[in-house]
Amino acid sequence: MKKKIKVLALTRYGTLGASSRMRTHQYLPWLAAEGIQVEVQPLFSNETLTSKYQNGSYTLGIILKCFSERIAAIRKKNSYDLLWIEKEALPWWPLWIERTLLNGTPYILDYDDALFHNYDLHRIYAIRRLLGRRLDGLMAKSSLVISGNTYLAQRAKDAGAKSVAILPTVVDLDRYPNPQIDTKANIIPVIVWIGSPSTVRYLKDLEQPLQQLAQRISFQLRVIGGGDVVIPGVNIQSIPWSEDTEVANITSADVGVMPLQDSPWERGKCGYKLIQYMACGLPVVASPIGVNTEIVSPSVNGYLASSVNDWVDTLEYLLKDSILRSQMGVVGRKLVEQEYCLQVTAPKLAKLIHKIVKS
Repeated sequence: MKKKIKVLALTRYGTLGASSRMRTHQYLPWLAAEGIQVEVQPLFSNETLTSKYQNGSYTLGIILKCFSERIAAIRKKNSYDLLWIEKEALPWWPLWIERTLLNGTPYILDYDDALFHNYDLHRIYAIRRLLGRRLDGLMAKSSLVISGNTYLAQRAKDAGAKSVAILPTVVDLDRYPNPQIDTKANIIPVIVWIGSPSTVRYLKDLEQPLQQLAQRISFQLRVIGGGDVVIPGVNIQSIPWSEDTEVANITSADVGVMPLQDSPWERGKCGYKLIQYMACGLPVVASPIGVNTEIVSPSVNGYLASSVNDWVDTLEYLLKDSILRSQMGVVGRKLVEQEYCLQVTAPKLAKLIHKIVKS
């Protein structure tokens, strides 16, 4: 009988935080089945995150409370075989303090975006100088760095991490059943975007293309989780995000979009929106930034759009051809089943954890 492995997961958020939900929480049942018992300690709880979205920021009192609870959790590290840290344990703290607190227990670092650019590209010189290599120092002392894509993995290797593995951000096929492509019943085609209040700014880049597209063809833009969005001349349906309804709201759309700006931060993104769209059988149109160019095969499962004309032309082409949408949707779904689902990545993660603890 295998020995139970005890892991303390130091996540950034509770289940309301997309990164924590997808990179940690959805793996817990799978890890438990492999004899890996995980206790989760979020830095910012669901209640705290909800308060931030309502008020615009965290209060000083809440921040102090969150960090106090985090330090208390780390001090119990000797009760665990391994620490599994989402991004970093103590954001914005000096490196030596965090490394001192972590010392003595092996730890994994997990990255789904280029968080290191919060420090090394900060507008304030003093922060760049004092904290610019903060995450590199954490990666160098880790037992393993798990990266969501090659951009993040290369940073870990350059930092001197002893072991680096790439695990993309994925969906659980049990939550994303194979869609019935032929059951669409939209009177007009629907373009869908899913995100959060903090990422809805990317839709700004689609204002002009969508306005031009609306002059050529009737469609609706469905915005999930981004709050109330207004683009003059564009028919927009804003829907609150819910874990219970997100799959149905994506599946009933026709095309998924993922606009991005070309900057170091965006190059570190993991393309999770595209994975969701494809899991729901949708063709996609995305900016050719970072991992998007690896996920999207132009004219196969979607298109990459660099200019206003690219966005307008490719979206119009897809919206006018339901057969093409169905064909691309089938190809995208197969890609998710082969590479971008929990059923593929969870066994890999379990093996990595067993290897670290065994060694």
